[in-house]
Amino acid sequence: MMRRFLYIATFVSYMMVSYAQPYISKVWVSDQGNGTYKNPVLYADYSDPDVIRVGDDYYMTASSFNCVPGLPVLHSKDLVNWKLINYALKDLYYESIESPDFFDKPQHGKGVWAPCLHYHSGEYMIYWGDPDFGIYVVKTKDILGKWDKPVLVLPGKGRIDPSPLFDDDGKVYLVHAWAGSRANLNSIMTLCELNEDGTKAIGEEVMIYDGNDGTNHTVEGGKFYKKDGYYYMLAPAGGVATGWQLAFRSKNIYGPYEVKTVLAQGKTAINGPHQGGLVQTQTGEWWFLHFQDKEAYGRIIHIQPVNWKDGWPVIGINDKNYCGEPVDTYKKPDVGKTYPVETPAESDHFDTPILGLQWQWHANPLQTYAFTSPYGYLRLYGQYYPEDYNNFWNIPNLLMQKFPAPEFTATTKLSAVLINEGDKTGLIVMGWDYAYIALVKTANGYLMEYKTCTDAEQKTEEIIISATELKDIKVTDKYNYKTPIPDADIYLRVKVSEGGICLFSYSTDGKNFRVLPETFKARQGKWIGAKTGLFIMNAKEKTQRSWVDTDWFRIDK
Repeated sequence: MMRRFLYIATFVSYMMVSYAQPYISKVWVSDQGNGTYKNPVLYADYSDPDVIRVGDDYYMTASSFNCVPGLPVLHSKDLVNWKLINYALKDLYYESIESPDFFDKPQHGKGVWAPCLHYHSGEYMIYWGDPDFGIYVVKTKDILGKWDKPVLVLPGKGRIDPSPLFDDDGKVYLVHAWAGSRANLNSIMTLCELNEDGTKAIGEEVMIYDGNDGTNHTVEGGKFYKKDGYYYMLAPAGGVATGWQLAFRSKNIYGPYEVKTVLAQGKTAINGPHQGGLVQTQTGEWWFLHFQDKEAYGRIIHIQPVNWKDGWPVIGINDKNYCGEPVDTYKKPDVGKTYPVETPAESDHFDTPILGLQWQWHANPLQTYAFTSPYGYLRLYGQYYPEDYNNFWNIPNLLMQKFPAPEFTATTKLSAVLINEGDKTGLIVMGWDYAYIALVKTANGYLMEYKTCTDAEQKTEEIIISATELKDIKVTDKYNYKTPIPDADIYLRVKVSEGGICLFSYSTDGKNFRVLPETFKARQGKWIGAKTGLFIMNAKEKTQRSWVDTDWFRIDK
């Protein structure tokens, strides 16, 4: 009973400290402290963002694809300083998928695409499109609590990027786009009517825009709004890396719609400024939150001022024919007050019984992947390689987080109990190309292994860059009855420089790091940025599971 009391008291104490002391990144802060901000406001992969305001609070969500937990929920008081507060999907078990265990293995690029966040009648709602199964919605009345079970709104392959509109007359509508990879057509936007609570389609689909006109190709990601008697749809066109933002308007929800380009790269270095959400502050200002594709770093988040001109939302500055261009720095949104600097958490000392929200798996995690503890570490247990193993592309038990800045250093302290010859635990930078350093158990001791893989999705084999015998590693011999348990301490590090250039190193004492000479260039994954994190693998099935205790994982300059 006393241990349980101490456990609860420690957790409550931690939560109070966490609430009182906002996390501030050492590698990227947008708030300049002088009433201005610099873009991006989040130098991390929050793809296809959407944003709403409820009272004095702003909330954002983003695509999560095959990563678990999914549908991140972020909170801000001023649209510049953000905190990751929850996930709407704790796992990827939902209605109408082809088999219950579909997402138990990595389904790269599938899953949760381009969500839309909405608040209606006291409920928070997130709609998203799964390109293989249809459009879903998940709801809650407590955005910090548990979300309801997802509901299939509109089944069908190829439907993506949904956005609802609850009209003044009580009718509910849904607009969505189409994925060319599934439907064999794209660049069109279709509209249908939903039931009164927005959970089921009840009307026929009507095409309200066709972008296959040679001008605005790849129209997708639309968001529905109503203002001053007009129905507005904001939608990106032109493709992720090089596109622009369109605005549509009509007095009739079914159209016809007028269209203008309202944001483009212009003379700036911010490529493809589009796909996001429009929001109004308490003081009447309008802002547009969107992404920029930065390859290995994923789709990072910018915020632009919006000025209404002749009934059109001109986004950014330097307006030319209703089209603005992005800002690098600008005055912060006027929300009536000034709030402290805060950023999403990165470093983790694993001091609470709840895993930090910065961590995600590549698939639905099994129960034995990892356990938090009240003792100041996270324990990961060795997993066996899948039957079709070729490289780490199909390994589900990778515990990782997003790249948080253009330059950063990730360092972790591990205490590894590797029972069997060939068992390994390490630090990985994962994407279509990946690299890792790992502590490996050998017949005579341990070695430090450095491997890379190019075009992992194409089932290419890993390349051994180096394998170094560790003669000075600290090993503490323990026993489970008569079974020896060798506990080896190791420190692993990756330093990421501009352009995603990674330099790995390791240490046996935490002070002197030995740098591995060959650099690795990080590469994005399938629709997501590169990630870094941890793993542990058992070399052979039906062997005693090895484990590793992660004391801490730190993100520094």
